[in-house]
Amino acid sequence: MIDALYSANVLKLAANLPHLGRLAEPEGSSEKVAKLCGSRVTIDVTLEDDRVATFAQDVKACALGQASAAILGAHILGASLSEIEMARDQFRAMLKNGGSPPTGRFSDLEMLEPVKDYPARHASSLLAFEAATDAVRQAMARTSRAGAA
Repeated sequence: MIDALYSANVLKLAANLPHLGRLAEPEGSSEKVAKLCGSRVTIDVTLEDDRVATFAQDVKACALGQASAAILGAHILGASLSEIEMARDQFRAMLKNGGSPPTGRFSDLEMLEPVKDYPARHASSLLAFEAATDAVRQAMARTSRAGAA
C-alpha cells in the first residue's frame, strides 16, 4: 500500500517543483502550515484579468505536499479563482469523502488518490491549494480596491 502512496510518479513530481521561490511584488501571498507534520507552503501570485499571471511557491513539505504543489505549479498560470477553488474542493472531497478525482486543469491530482487512506497526510497534501486560494483572493481584493481608487 505504501508503494501506491509514494509511486514513481508522485516522487517525480516532488522532485521537480515548478516556479520555486518568491515573487518580488506579489499582489497576494499566503502561507499555510500543516500542524500535524509541520509542512509549510507559501504562495505568491499576481493577476491579470482575474486570472493568475505570475506565480511562485516556497514549499517545505513532505513528498505528498511537494507533489500536490508541483501539480498546482504546473497548471495554475491562467487559472481563475473558481478553477482553483473547484480543484481544492474536489481534491478535499476525494481525500476525505472518497469523492471523484478533480477534473479540469488540475486533474493530475488523481495521482494522489491513494492519500485518502492516510488521514494524517491529508492536510499536507491540501496545503498548496489552500494557500493558492487564499493568495488569489487577496490579490483580487487588492486589485479591485486599486481599481476603485
